[in-house]
Amino acid sequence: MRSRSVILSALLLISLLAFSSCGKSSEAVKIAILAPLSGDVATFGQSTRDGAMMAIEEWNAKGGLLGSPIEVVVEDSQCSAEAAVSAANKVIDQDGAKFIIGEVCSSASIPISEIAMAKGVLQISPTSTNPAVTVDAQGNTKSLIFRACFIDPFQGTAAAKFALENLHAKTAAVFLDQGNDYVRGLAEYFIAAFEAGGGQVLVKETYTGDDQDFSAIISKAKDANPDILYLPDYYSTVNVIAAQAREKGMTAIFLGGDGWDSPDLDEAALEGGYFTNHYSPEDPRPEVQDFVKKYQAKYGSVPDALATLAYDATIVLLKSIEQAGVADPAAVAKAIEGGVFPVVSSEISYDTQHNPVKAAAMLQVTGGVVKYVATIEP
Repeated sequence: MRSRSVILSALLLISLLAFSSCGKSSEAVKIAILAPLSGDVATFGQSTRDGAMMAIEEWNAKGGLLGSPIEVVVEDSQCSAEAAVSAANKVIDQDGAKFIIGEVCSSASIPISEIAMAKGVLQISPTSTNPAVTVDAQGNTKSLIFRACFIDPFQGTAAAKFALENLHAKTAAVFLDQGNDYVRGLAEYFIAAFEAGGGQVLVKETYTGDDQDFSAIISKAKDANPDILYLPDYYSTVNVIAAQAREKGMTAIFLGGDGWDSPDLDEAALEGGYFTNHYSPEDPRPEVQDFVKKYQAKYGSVPDALATLAYDATIVLLKSIEQAGVADPAAVAKAIEGGVFPVVSSEISYDTQHNPVKAAAMLQVTGGVVKYVATIEP
């Protein structure tokens, strides 16, 4: 009888332990970070990786997520569609990641989103601003795809509004890489808003991502003598165009987007220029200043917008997984849709197309540094 009693007690204990652990995950949450760690915009990828890793390390230091440490897989997606597709398939099929933070560039995030949707994986891009990242060709919201940044229609419109109202510009020239979704989108929205506000686009010229000699299109723009030259490309290309434009004596004010945000921006060539961005480290809000202090202590540099939005995107994801209580992408997507997230760049909630509604910061390159100028509300 006694041995039977012991056996029954043991079975009861096992049952109670199994019941108490019901609903908790014993399997680590696996998150992939896809970012361009090599190539022309490698600083974007490094900042993205560092911002996301900082958030994950903080979370793991507090005990992890759903009862286990968070596991991370990092892949170099090179800001290109081909590399991004390869990286996405690898982290999903081989590494078993159910969640992706990335990519940086819209041209890479769009194909990743298609893979993620097909394979039931949740993706949140820190900085991809093209509307097609979260919305398909039929205008339907991609249920598992989100972002932490404002989108191109707002950024391009904000730049046009600033040009018209703050710079009192009446004419503009626009250069764009027709093959880059991000660049083309910003240019189109800027042109539409600038012309709607009474401005005139005198020159619109295209180039390819491989071009290094921009003398022909610069000459056309210089002859037109516009008030501003809109350059909605990444810093590596903008540096080359700006330096050649200054060499040719072009005096227009340069204006651009968040692709300028890099420690490798040629501040001498772009002196006096302005660009829209997602945040400024000069913002006095405690959330911003606390983050800047922590980031500087860890990495030895001031966090740019790439690092900040990667941190924000990761916090949105982790809080939503915690809220959902399971590492199920569909359940986590519902938690993101219904959540309000007080992150570093601002307090955000999501619209029906999975875009956060938030203000833009206008920054100026002046005296060899980048300074906060104004906040442009939606």
